[in-house]
Amino acid sequence: MPRLRTFTALLFASLLVPAAIATSASADQGGVPKSNAALGRSHRRSCPDTGQPGVASCDAHVVTNALGKPLATSGPSGYNPTDLASAYKLSTSGGAGQTVAIVDAYDDPNAAADLAAYRNAFGLPAVNFTKLNQSGVQGSYPQANGGWAEEISLDVDMVSAICPKCNIMLVEASSSSMANLAQAVNTAAAHGATAISNSYGGGEFYGEGSYDSSYSHNGVAITASTGDSGYGVEYPAASPNVTAVGGTSLQPASNARGWTETAWSGAGSGCSAVEKRPGFQTSTNTGCSNRAVADVSAVADPNTGVAVYDTYGSDTGWEVFGGTSVASPIIASVYALASDGGSVGGLYSHKTLLNDVTSGTNGCKRRVALQLCTGGLGWDGPTGLGTPSGTGAF
Repeated sequence: MPRLRTFTALLFASLLVPAAIATSASADQGGVPKSNAALGRSHRRSCPDTGQPGVASCDAHVVTNALGKPLATSGPSGYNPTDLASAYKLSTSGGAGQTVAIVDAYDDPNAAADLAAYRNAFGLPAVNFTKLNQSGVQGSYPQANGGWAEEISLDVDMVSAICPKCNIMLVEASSSSMANLAQAVNTAAAHGATAISNSYGGGEFYGEGSYDSSYSHNGVAITASTGDSGYGVEYPAASPNVTAVGGTSLQPASNARGWTETAWSGAGSGCSAVEKRPGFQTSTNTGCSNRAVADVSAVADPNTGVAVYDTYGSDTGWEVFGGTSVASPIIASVYALASDGGSVGGLYSHKTLLNDVTSGTNGCKRRVALQLCTGGLGWDGPTGLGTPSGTGAF
């Protein structure tokens, strides 16, 4: 559903932050579960979208009961590290010495303990875990927030699943403003991150380009979720040097790969209204005269979700999550496994080494190029060039 704002809300927002662009991504309301009757599941956003330009929300969706309460399980439910390694043909023996940074807003007081519980449950080795505020200080953390704590748990668990030997750095921004999140990204790069995941975004806005330099650090792979509201573009995924990560539905299959993927209906995609087209993209392939998203993708459908351990606030332990917040740290961790300082442009040079996702749609109903919203041969909006098949493309 397109994002709607009253005149009053727009006027108020314009006094605080740059004006929003009308073609920004749509958003569903946090707290209202979306149902999948066939599977008897619902899901809701962990972080309600404020609708304010220049303010991000996280792209995590927690599986819930019909009342919107997280569906807790007695043990892990959803895809686990072995499943994900199998689906994406990853050897988890690499990554030693690499540091994957997770940038999120607000504080998760239980982050270290919950991370340890996840890793212990799957027999993963002890991890070098560092937690910093946006200024790079261990301590003086921002205000705690239950929704963003779910996001944080999801992020660090996905790094653990894909690259268990990687160091993990959590950088907590003071708020979800783009200004604070961008500062946190700079802090992560300054403290030695080799890959940085950003599982958040907001509708594009005039002036977003002023933050592009924060999402471009030489030799550091930076990923960002494309959003969970279907056709439409989020920032910072639209930033030209970011690897914009879309989403798929992932299912076991009786084929040579053992898995099959289709474009997830919630994955963001489209043409940026602000950012110029980077050299690694062409208008012929994407249908866009400006920057197009996504670049690559990974599992994101809450109905084919992943196991996460989170205990902060009302959360009680094992839960199942989806959203492109799952996909962004997966891709950042694949970059770390490759240990090659890969860039988004390099993906386009090695696209044949990815799993091409050729079906599914994110439901766009506008008169746009078909590849912007429907899975097909080669590049498409919801899934980009495809999903990992080993680390060769990275």
